[in-house]
Amino acid sequence: MLAERAVYAELVAQGVRTGEACRLVGVSPRTGYRWRQEAAAAAAVAAAGPLPVVVSARYLSQDERVVIADRLRAGVSQSAIAAELGRPRSTVSREIARNQDPAGGGYQPFAAQQRAERRRPRPKPRKLAGNPALRDLVQELLASRHSPRQISARLRRDFPDRNELRVSHETIYQALYVQGRGALRRELAAALRTGRAVRRPRTTGTRPSRFTAPMLMISDRPAEADDRAIPGHWEGDLIIGKDGRSAIGTLVERATRYVLLVHLGTRGRSAETVRDALLDTVATLPQHLKRSLTWDQGAEMALHHQFTLAANMPVFFCDPHSPWQRGSNENTNGLLRQYFPKGTNLAGHTPEHLAAVAAELNSRPRQTLGWDTPAERLAQFLTTN
Repeated sequence: MLAERAVYAELVAQGVRTGEACRLVGVSPRTGYRWRQEAAAAAAVAAAGPLPVVVSARYLSQDERVVIADRLRAGVSQSAIAAELGRPRSTVSREIARNQDPAGGGYQPFAAQQRAERRRPRPKPRKLAGNPALRDLVQELLASRHSPRQISARLRRDFPDRNELRVSHETIYQALYVQGRGALRRELAAALRTGRAVRRPRTTGTRPSRFTAPMLMISDRPAEADDRAIPGHWEGDLIIGKDGRSAIGTLVERATRYVLLVHLGTRGRSAETVRDALLDTVATLPQHLKRSLTWDQGAEMALHHQFTLAANMPVFFCDPHSPWQRGSNENTNGLLRQYFPKGTNLAGHTPEHLAAVAAELNSRPRQTLGWDTPAERLAQFLTTN
């Protein structure tokens, strides 16, 4: 149809009457008059001033919109139109829904092109910048330490009939991280729990392993470790001292919450040091209490395979950025900061002091254990098994 339309336009430009031009091209007079009207409309649009040029092939062109209009008038389905244009069907259906005549005049290609061009300019005005009432509400909730996601959900619940007071959490993040600059960015970012002035992107794809030996992931861990029914499954981690130069190893038994502290002293936290210190610590345990150890993917466990062979105790690794998979250990590390504050040198604590701290933790009654202490619960397991 595009070739016939071009021939028709050339004949009309040469002064050939519409009826004769239609006969020569092989279309009906009605089609010829419609083409002529659309050409006049296009000329009027052009006279009104230049429109932004489409710079990406992902946008529908004017010629494609002409094809859509012609095929719709011919009764062709949207799927067939999309196949002819080499576009997804959703693109065609969305184009028709968004750019058809709002007065009910059907789909007019040149008017549709004009609507699309006017809608396309960037950047668009920010929602929060153009709505003072919404902006004030968001600022008030940020000041109360609400997260952007909580703000978005709360506004939707509190103002169900006022669409102008709804905003997505992504829009709030964009306002904080993109629109804010300099001191303003620091002031706005302080309202977030993280306090970060720069957004941290989530990684995509598979993270390459930092270990040479294959890892056993937490998904491979026995089911008995998950339900905490059988003792002997441990979670481990390091608490780090000032400037990252000292550390203490922590082991927590999942079923009883029993704690062992691993002395590293002045030796640092290299893979060799952590391997040897863990072997010394678990050597005090009977074999039936050495069923597994779960750790994060820290470099200190690069020699996990050597520890497994020497201790006869498999090591399972958590997924990246998933501390909740070692929930008991994370909770215990928080308790230990009462004894070993952040920003202090941990190398000066003796093995005897670490044992005393562990004994004190193991003598605390725990609600999750029915107010038994970890030491009492471990003793029950040992005497009944």
